[in-house]
Amino acid sequence: MITLEKKDIRKLSLDELKEFFVTQGDKAFRAQQVHEWLWKKSAKDFDQMTNLSIQTRQLLKDQFTINHIHVDKMQRSEDGTIKNAVKLFDGLIVESVLIPTKDRITACVSSQVGCSLDCKFCATARLKRMRNLSPDEIYDQVVAIKQQAELFFNRPLTNIVFMGMGEPLLNYTNVIAAIDKITSPEGLNMASKRITVSTVGIAKMIIKMADDGVKFNLAVSLHDAINETRSAIMPINETNSLEELAEALKYWYKKTKRKVTYEYVVWKGINDTEEHARALIKFCKHIPCKVNLIEYNPIDDGDFQQASDEAIHMYQRLLTQHGIIARIRKSRGKDIDAACGQLANKN
Repeated sequence: MITLEKKDIRKLSLDELKEFFVTQGDKAFRAQQVHEWLWKKSAKDFDQMTNLSIQTRQLLKDQFTINHIHVDKMQRSEDGTIKNAVKLFDGLIVESVLIPTKDRITACVSSQVGCSLDCKFCATARLKRMRNLSPDEIYDQVVAIKQQAELFFNRPLTNIVFMGMGEPLLNYTNVIAAIDKITSPEGLNMASKRITVSTVGIAKMIIKMADDGVKFNLAVSLHDAINETRSAIMPINETNSLEELAEALKYWYKKTKRKVTYEYVVWKGINDTEEHARALIKFCKHIPCKVNLIEYNPIDDGDFQQASDEAIHMYQRLLTQHGIIARIRKSRGKDIDAACGQLANKN
């Protein structure tokens, strides 16, 4: 006898849920109740849906499943940062991070299991890309961190950054669907302006985002503004050169009128000279932007080393002199490998 695999109920739209209940001889409004449990209340199983009859819950259990994530392991840093090893329904693991600061709590979420890009300084890049995350799996990461913010800090989740494992723009459809649910009044009802999607700079997808009229913020992992150096540390630059990236970002700004944030790590012996700083200044002149100068987080080898404080402050000084906002970002969660570039499922 062949047993058909149950469908994840969260793959159904509200209209499809209504159709299901009507074909079962039930009322269409039942779909709205289930939809609210799934998204607003983030129910993990059907027995939590207490305003449904036992018979209705059994019907749902017979027909469907809820492929919810499970926080397999949680680590807390001495600075308050929390890293989650998140187990997916098929046993694969991704990581997400809660980052607390004085005025905000940020969820850093993953969009892929592993990564297909080969940035030399990133631990995630050493993992092969297994698959894209579904909208539900992305949404669940945010919900888990939202609950941790309330439980451990008695504060709400304020911001979301797609800076975890994977390249969000290579899972564009699912990332957009997740953000739609996160910002929907029927979901978490978070403001789009509180969400930032970070990319290595895939030009055609930046243009698509602009054409699609997205409302969230854009960050670009730049790390150098000289093609030769950037290609050596970020092979994506060979097919998405700085010139192509600049044109895409000009298009983005023309369509959205929103600043871009450049994420930039300064490494000893790689990009810690004035030549590289001035190349960055030139690149920043394309559109209004700001620069986050990020502390480097080692990934168990000596190929990349943190630049001196003098070099980092040289960057900040020159950028500021040219009217470009530049902030030095100290990494958080380093003691639990939760900082930028360190997410690699070591556990």
